Amino acid sequence: MKRVLPLLLLFTLLAAPATGRPQEEHTGEHRFVLIGVGRFAVLADMVSLERDRDGVRLRAFQVTEADFHVGDQAYWGGWSWWRFDCAAHTADRLDFAAVKAGGAEGPATPDTAPAYEAVEGGDAAELLAAACDPASVGPYGVSTLEDAVTVGREALAS
Repeated sequence: MKRVLPLLLLFTLLAAPATGRPQEEHTGEHRFVLIGVGRFAVLADMVSLERDRDGVRLRAFQVTEADFHVGDQAYWGGWSWWRFDCAAHTADRLDFAAVKAGGAEGPATPDTAPAYEAVEGGDAAELLAAACDPASVGPYGVSTLEDAVTVGREALAS
């Protein structure tokens, strides 16, 4: 029975409906907008924006400072899929996938915490505003991951 449970869990995750799981990595052009700067610089990839029946999903890139390392490995930051309920003003971070220097993306780790109120001043509220009202974010900044890292690190340094 102990060997069957992990297989059942894996099957359940693989069979889950697409609206409840993060999407696969986007491989086309990006349209990044700098959303906020705190401990990390957060950029929304507006090309990933997709509406579903009750809300909207958006992929965000979190940029680290230039000297961010784990062991000997340098990292640019990480990707997260988010889902927002515009009417209820809630945010749900669906996953996180680290991005190594050079752009290699690690596997996504699901974030199983429930949706929460997007409190003004936080990354979730800033991303929610961009996702729910894309016209409010202004012009798109950059279209490559490398340029997003540059923009994010410049913002962190200022």
